[in-house]
Amino acid sequence: MTDSRHVRLGLLLALPAVALTACGGTGSTAATSAGDGTGTITIWAHQGQDSENTVLQNAVNSFNGSQSAIKATLKFVPEKDYTKTLTATSASALPDIVEFDGPMMSSFVYNKKLSPISDYVLPATVDNATAAVKAQGTLDGKLYGLGMYDSGLGIYANKKLLDAAGVKYPTSVLDDWTAADFTAAVQKLAAANPGHKALDLKEDYGLATEWGTYGMSPIVWSAGGALVKQGKAAGALDSPAVVDAFRTFQSWKPYVDADTDGNAFVNGRVALSWVGHWAYPAYSKALGSDLTVLPLPDFGNGAKTGQGSWAWGISSGSQHAKAAGKFLDYLLDDTNVTAMTTADGAVPATKTALAASPLYRTGGPLHLFAQELAEPCGDTDITKSCVAVTRPLTAGYPVITAQFSQALNDIYGGADPQTSLAKAARAIDQDFSDNDGYSLTK
Repeated sequence: MTDSRHVRLGLLLALPAVALTACGGTGSTAATSAGDGTGTITIWAHQGQDSENTVLQNAVNSFNGSQSAIKATLKFVPEKDYTKTLTATSASALPDIVEFDGPMMSSFVYNKKLSPISDYVLPATVDNATAAVKAQGTLDGKLYGLGMYDSGLGIYANKKLLDAAGVKYPTSVLDDWTAADFTAAVQKLAAANPGHKALDLKEDYGLATEWGTYGMSPIVWSAGGALVKQGKAAGALDSPAVVDAFRTFQSWKPYVDADTDGNAFVNGRVALSWVGHWAYPAYSKALGSDLTVLPLPDFGNGAKTGQGSWAWGISSGSQHAKAAGKFLDYLLDDTNVTAMTTADGAVPATKTALAASPLYRTGGPLHLFAQELAEPCGDTDITKSCVAVTRPLTAGYPVITAQFSQALNDIYGGADPQTSLAKAARAIDQDFSDNDGYSLTK
């Protein structure tokens, strides 16, 4: 992907939390109808990069040309307005098929806008989806969405600069830096750099945004904590281990390049960049064989990464769910998944496309991301042995991310980690209390 990914990560915070959850499971709904597997189906998608839009339109055209029983019609909605549009549209007015930003799925389920898809897509489609993508799309034991691609985090490293400074570095997800090792490496690299900087945390994306949550919540999970645990943030987000981890995070700031021009890593001002898979094209072009990608540091509960991206589902108001399922089977085949991930550089979300990907297959330059996603945690069972963690599957996610990212930004700015995290935890818990825990049975 290009840097448009960080714009996507900010979509959620463009919306007031109340607008996302005010319907609270009480809004009007339209019952999904299976139909007879024929007819015209409507599709909404976010208007992303031109290359992505072309792949999607080509998939629709190809589907329509492959058979005559179903006609699919595609509407693009500008990305900056997309989630707001889905949120504001009643269930009965939604198209048959909707694309949605992964962390928003629970809110749409809570507001009765999505139907489970397992009855309408082939078992082979579900079986071929990667475990991490299925984890993002599953809520309360029901599968509501599948994606064409996934995401992952790592530390891009300039091997030439690390070697010159005498810094040893990991070679796989099983050989990660401890937090202390990483801190020592950052300090050693900074000492060897005339600019006294060593690390890029993509400050230019903004830490008080969805990038802050997506990019830095692995610190919480790796420290043995959680953004929320069993519906509560207190004791999970602000545990002593998490607080200590963010004191360590805070200690890195003197060695971080603010990267106001977006070129700190490609220009060699720093040796390390904490970012996602989407940075690879620019980094690879600039560094060539000097580029490698490393796992995030281990704060005690194993190295962790965020995951998740755009996904596809069937609206609760669809009257053509069987036909919609047939289109999703087509869209999520390897031909279309490979075309899309070639266009945007993301991690393929089917097992077979992932195994064949020149970038992500065994021996590929980004195989680390595939290794990480092959060990999914879901959003609740965050053990030492799993790696890829799904952002919390709850309709309260907009409040969680707003509170956590603000606390993160405050901590980075010098605020006390204990105070900042405890404040965020209280606000999250108050929101959950005010909304009856966002129970799907309400």
